[in-house]
Amino acid sequence: MAGWDSWIGASERRTDVMAASLASRFCATLDREMARELPPQGIHWCLCLPEAPTGGLGPDGHPRRDLEGSFLPPIPLPRRMWASSAMEFHAPIAPGAHIERTSTLASIAEKEGQSGPLVFVDVTHETLSNGALAVAERQTIVFREATTAAPPPRPADGPPDLADWPLSRTVTPSEAMLFRYSALTFNSHRIHYDRPYAVVEEGYRGLVVHGPLMATLLLDLMARAHGPDCVAQFAFRAVSPAFAGEPLYLAARPSEAGWALAAFGADGRAVVTADATLR
Repeated sequence: MAGWDSWIGASERRTDVMAASLASRFCATLDREMARELPPQGIHWCLCLPEAPTGGLGPDGHPRRDLEGSFLPPIPLPRRMWASSAMEFHAPIAPGAHIERTSTLASIAEKEGQSGPLVFVDVTHETLSNGALAVAERQTIVFREATTAAPPPRPADGPPDLADWPLSRTVTPSEAMLFRYSALTFNSHRIHYDRPYAVVEEGYRGLVVHGPLMATLLLDLMARAHGPDCVAQFAFRAVSPAFAGEPLYLAARPSEAGWALAAFGADGRAVVTADATLR
C-alpha cells in the first residue's frame, strides 16, 4: 500500500444544530440529568456526523471508502477502529447553538503489526459553536486486516483493585445503551449491535462497547466529582475491547499533569486509559 500522501490535507466541513432534544437523549443514555442546561462533555461526537446512505455502507456497517466524495482514502484493509483521541474543550456547547466542524486529514502511516499490516490515519477536527471554537480534537483511526480467530472465552470474574483510585464508579453497559449510543452517533458499525456478526466475523466474544462511549463515561466520572464542563484537556486510548453485559470499572486519580483515568474490564485488564486536566 502506498500513494496515500496525496490525501493529506484533504478536508470537509459539516454543520449542525445542538438540539435540546439531542442533549436530553444523550443524558438519558448516560442515566443522568443535564446540569445547568449544559450537555455533558463528549456530546460533540454526536454532531456534524457523516450521512452516508444505507446503500453506501460496507459489510461492517461503516461507510464505504471507495465511493466518490469519501473523505477517507480507499484503504483496502477492511477493519476500522477508533484508536485514540486528544482534545481541548474551549467552551461548552449550549442547546440551540449553530455548530460547524472542519475535519482535516493530518497524516497517514503504514506499520506492520503482529496480525499483519496496519494503517494509522490522523484526522483533526475543529468544532465551532456559534462561531467560537468549542472543541479541538486529533483523532487516530487504525485500519487492519480481517480476522478469523475464534472469540476468546469469557474471563473469570476478577475486578481490579481500585484502592489507589480515589474516584471510581462501576457501570455495566447494556445492549440498550450501546444501541442508543449508536443511534446518537449515527454509527452503523455492526460490532456494536449485531452479535452474530461481532462474534463470527470479527472474532469478539460479544457486542463491543464503543471507545468514545467509554471515554464519555470517564468524562462523566469527572463531572460527577467536579461539576459540569470541568475538563479542559482530555486524551484517551483504547487498549482492549469491552463488552456489553460485563462490568466496566471507571477510575480516576490525581497525577503530576492533572488526572489519570482508566476503564477496567471484569477481569481487571485496562480497556481504556486517559489523562485529563481540569479548568
